[in-house]
Amino acid sequence: PKDWQRKKKAKENKTRIVHANILYDNAKREENPNRHYANNKIKTTKYTVLSFLPKNLFEQFHRFANVYFVFIALLNFVPVVNAFQPELALAPVVFILSVTAIKDLWEDYRRHRSDKEINHMDCLVYSRAERRYVEKYWKEVRVGDFIRLRCNEILPADVLLLSSSDPDRLCHIETATLDGETNLKQRQVVRSFYELDCDFDPLKYSSIIECEKPNNDLNRFRGYIIHRSGRRDALYKENLLLRGCTIRNTEEAVGIVIYAGHETKAMLNNNGPRYKRSKLERQMNVDVFWCVIILLVMCLFAAVGHGLWMFQYGDKRPVFDVLSPEGTDLSPIMSAIYLFLTMIIVFQVLIPISLFVSIEIVKICQVYFIHQDMDLYDEETDSHLQCRALNITEDLGQMQYIFSDKTGTLTENKMVFRRCTVAGVEYSHDANARRLAMYQEMDSEEEECTSHGGTLPRRDSVASHQSARVVVRSHSTKSHRRTGSRAEAKRASILSKHTAFSSPMEKDITPDPQLLDKVNECSSQMDFMRFHSQPMSQLPSDLSDIIDFFIALTICNTVVVSSPNQPRHKVKLTSAESIRTLILVQLHLEGVLQLVLLSLELFCLSCTFYLCCMCISESPLVCQSEPQTCSDEAIHKEGELRYEAESPDEAALVYAARAYKCSLVGRLPDQVTVELPHLGKLNFELLHTLGFDSTRKRMSVVVRHPLTDQITVYTKGADSVIMDLIKPPDTGNSKGKRQKKVVCRTQNYLNLYAADGLRTLCIAKKILSKQEYACWLQRHLEAETAIQGREQLLFESALRLETNLQLLGATGIEDRLQDGVPETVASLRKAGLQIWVLTGDKQETAVNIAYACKLLDPEEEILTLNADSQVSSTAKTFHTNFALFELYPSSSSSSSSSHTTPFMVHRLGLVIDGRTLAYALDRSLEDKFLAIARSCRSVLCCRSTPLQKSMVVKLVRNKLKVMTLAIGDGANDVSMIQVADVGVGISGQEGMQAVMASDFALPRFQYLQKLLLVHGHWCYSRLANMILYFFYKNAVTLIFWYQFYCGFSGSAMIDQWYLIFFNLMFSAFPQLITGTLDKGVSAETLQQLPQLYVNGQNSEEYKPYMFWMNMIDAFYQSLICFFIPYFAYADSDVDLFTWGTPITTLALFTILLHLGIETKTWTWLNWLSITFSIALFFTVALCYNASCPTCYSPSNPYWTMQRLLQDPLYYLLCVITPLAALLPRYFYRACQGTLFPSPVQVGRQLDKLPAETRRNILSLSRVKVGSPINTKPPFLSLGSNKKDQRSFPSSKTSQAKQGPVLQTDEEKILLS
Repeated sequence: PKDWQRKKKAKENKTRIVHANILYDNAKREENPNRHYANNKIKTTKYTVLSFLPKNLFEQFHRFANVYFVFIALLNFVPVVNAFQPELALAPVVFILSVTAIKDLWEDYRRHRSDKEINHMDCLVYSRAERRYVEKYWKEVRVGDFIRLRCNEILPADVLLLSSSDPDRLCHIETATLDGETNLKQRQVVRSFYELDCDFDPLKYSSIIECEKPNNDLNRFRGYIIHRSGRRDALYKENLLLRGCTIRNTEEAVGIVIYAGHETKAMLNNNGPRYKRSKLERQMNVDVFWCVIILLVMCLFAAVGHGLWMFQYGDKRPVFDVLSPEGTDLSPIMSAIYLFLTMIIVFQVLIPISLFVSIEIVKICQVYFIHQDMDLYDEETDSHLQCRALNITEDLGQMQYIFSDKTGTLTENKMVFRRCTVAGVEYSHDANARRLAMYQEMDSEEEECTSHGGTLPRRDSVASHQSARVVVRSHSTKSHRRTGSRAEAKRASILSKHTAFSSPMEKDITPDPQLLDKVNECSSQMDFMRFHSQPMSQLPSDLSDIIDFFIALTICNTVVVSSPNQPRHKVKLTSAESIRTLILVQLHLEGVLQLVLLSLELFCLSCTFYLCCMCISESPLVCQSEPQTCSDEAIHKEGELRYEAESPDEAALVYAARAYKCSLVGRLPDQVTVELPHLGKLNFELLHTLGFDSTRKRMSVVVRHPLTDQITVYTKGADSVIMDLIKPPDTGNSKGKRQKKVVCRTQNYLNLYAADGLRTLCIAKKILSKQEYACWLQRHLEAETAIQGREQLLFESALRLETNLQLLGATGIEDRLQDGVPETVASLRKAGLQIWVLTGDKQETAVNIAYACKLLDPEEEILTLNADSQVSSTAKTFHTNFALFELYPSSSSSSSSSHTTPFMVHRLGLVIDGRTLAYALDRSLEDKFLAIARSCRSVLCCRSTPLQKSMVVKLVRNKLKVMTLAIGDGANDVSMIQVADVGVGISGQEGMQAVMASDFALPRFQYLQKLLLVHGHWCYSRLANMILYFFYKNAVTLIFWYQFYCGFSGSAMIDQWYLIFFNLMFSAFPQLITGTLDKGVSAETLQQLPQLYVNGQNSEEYKPYMFWMNMIDAFYQSLICFFIPYFAYADSDVDLFTWGTPITTLALFTILLHLGIETKTWTWLNWLSITFSIALFFTVALCYNASCPTCYSPSNPYWTMQRLLQDPLYYLLCVITPLAALLPRYFYRACQGTLFPSPVQVGRQLDKLPAETRRNILSLSRVKVGSPINTKPPFLSLGSNKKDQRSFPSSKTSQAKQGPVLQTDEEKILLS
């Protein structure tokens, strides 16, 4: 019994049991079994009124710098070591903490307002007391409540669907708020409630639901419902409606709440923005550590000096000596110890307190300006760049490796049915190819009309995917753009978004005449056999395969069918429009009502005519556009069935079948309705759907054929897996010989399709006997009702079924390149970025796409690594190829000198498939695989799984210590995106999973070029220079030199108000403006000279030596600013502050002029910020000196600045001292820019030239000098170093070393 209780308790910990709340309405709260579950009130705020201050301070003190500065400020309250007025020393820390706290408070208040708005939305909840549904706020909903949902209503919680007004017991939802997918998805009523003849009555509900604990997996829901009779029915994700989804095409639905509030799947997936630490920030932390070391050394030096100073007096105490708090003399050692602490307070400016806050402000401003860049806005999808990680903008300028998905990232993911092979016969669909060519020409003409610059090159091959342009807008959108009606164009584009993957190019397929004739012939024969009750087995095999092929295309999917009278958004029509709509619907019915319809039509036309007459009298312009929207063609289009597909592949195949009159007309949970020529509508009983997954790479449906009454399995999937599942043909009979011939021919055509860059899918079937089906069904039902390990059991069940298949045919689907992809890839490669493409596609398809997007070059030798079945053969392959690369000692030696400089043999490209990649990622081979991959100019990984993608990215990032960027558009790219240093999601056709996991989201791949080459370069350059400037500015420690004249006592000749606020106020604003707006090189030049991006890859703006140069320069400038005024006032009788105030002024002028030397782009904001800083300093000084006559006796700052402004020597010092201090830096910059200019400086000089001259010079960068390997323009060679020259060998050298080997060992290299 104890074991049983322990097992029961363990099971309860893993599952959730939900009872109906109406059974416990009159009971105490303690008796309700649902009381422990979360309520539906959401709270995304971090603070409350009471917890804000302690919690926010606790979070801020996680940053070590804040703890340090608070410690320094508190140290000032110790009398024996204090250096400044304690209250004043707290001001900077309080200011910094307050600014951050106010920012956090404002963000939390915005979250609070959003929470309040959501919590107070209305929904209908069943009340037992009132015996009806009553309105309640979302926050009042509880687990176990019954909720009534209406069309276009948003779901308040995760609800199990128990009833639907749909006659088929379906509920359509839109999940755009969860995953961005706008296509409708079907959810179905729980099976045991499916057969209810009356409306669902909550009072009669007595079942108990047992399901899994709350989790964030949107695509999984496991559980079962236990009825009073003891019957158990399994629950699936198809029964669950998720919070945040919208009800569509369903008038009413009822469900019970399973998860509420923060336990809903939507809330569990809401992780907020990601936090990453940038490479520049990591470098900066090292330099902050060095600043601490310098601070301690200076304090130790001063302490030792003070101890020696005190020691020289011996027993005679100096008159200025201060006694201890007890009134006794302090020993020199104790004095030195106390002074050490005092000097830490005095020299605290060495650690830049405002640096971290300034970096956050600058990064926010940079993100704002990136968002405002209209070049990164896509009008077609109405989407902008999104920045989801605010703290790694500078990393965009330091990328070295790009890992890209292919489908949907490099290509449009708009699948167009191109050709097919059925029963071993290939149908080329030439007319369909001509149709696609027409779309291409129309689109290219439109581009030429609207383009503002150069045009993209077009390719001659129409049949290939290599065409540069793709039609992605509907006819209506184009026509409206030509007529100039922007409102109509907007409306048309919005309407086209209602159904995904349904542009005219995708769905208006021209059938092949030969295949169409065979389909008609087959259908007519089947109709004849059905009429005469003849068995369908008498149908010839080739015709039988053809009809089965199109049946498989039609039903082997999850496409949702919506009829034209079922619009996605229910809209209340006007009287004339409703009559018109009624006519359009009724036209599809029987001809019995024709006379009635005709009269209605005439009445409608008369109404329309009357309205048009009224329209003419009021606005002739509006009336002229009305007839265009009511054309017969538009009416015909409105009458079509609408297909809501979850993937573009499914939509393409369903539209292809429809072109052959094999139309999907309806889908229910247990039935699929297909309309075939001659045969009419056939209802296939849908027994099971085995969904697609990335491991099986296929999906299957089990149906009962209406004509043969046979249980048939239709399977659709990747050719790499389907061909292995084909039943071995029996060559002893004619049928077996035919089947073998079909398999061989289909394989040949698959290879041809892949060579043309088409995506290939194989179609197969299997007929089950009743005994086979019953045996399989028993174990399958056990898998379906399991809660623990259900996915694995269902996976194994599918594997048992999908064996010994009969091959029907294969399809070739074209997925065209996105606009500008070849140009973008070429530019990124010129920028020194290594691009790897990781795709799950067939090898031949991927290679063809790689050539089209210029990832692979025709002049390259391709190293192909394909594994055999044994691991040893793969190991041998790697040993053989690795030995090949050891023939280049110069390359390997250059690689050993630096991890970041790949040794490249520019004549090689690597292609590796998923099976080989699995071996290559093994610990024993990963280093050799990486060595081969680094030696190649391009790497293409085919048939790779999502896990392999992330493993490749992690391997390159960790082993080579390089900056990586991963870009993808689908859920299968999420792991790769999260592993990389920077993840970029494409908001494309496959939903928003990749975007949600990314740091940056782009509408199209081509925008990556400007994001990296322009904004990445600017962000890195600005922040690197700003950080170095901060270190320099805070290292100008004037007080250190004064210690030599005051016995190292920690005294200061500068007023403490100036010391405290110098870095915080007087010199803070100009560097923020420069850090936000400075542009070393214009965007145009950066894009035309991608080679300038190498500046960030090699961290040229922030080298370790630059930090030390800035520190040395700061010490030199502090010497000048101290000693020139010192000697100027040496024999005068001025007081301490009259001498110290000019030093403060000179330091401010020097620091601002230093910033001016380092600023590349001057705007009115730069001038304004510098002027404001100087004006603020003098205003504060004049006011302070006028209002503080005896603030700190015996020193008196009264009227100091006023007297100095009357002294000519003060003005002379303001001119001479900054010039002397900045002369070395100015001389260094002048010599560097003239004699040894960096590529960036050359680019800056190009920007100053006239436009025509600059254009002529830039044209030189596009000329191939010497060889295609030379990617650097001749005028940039001045900035190249020896390491770069070693990394990019000359043409002759590379050919001499590579040529003979590649020619003699060609068979060894091309291992396939």
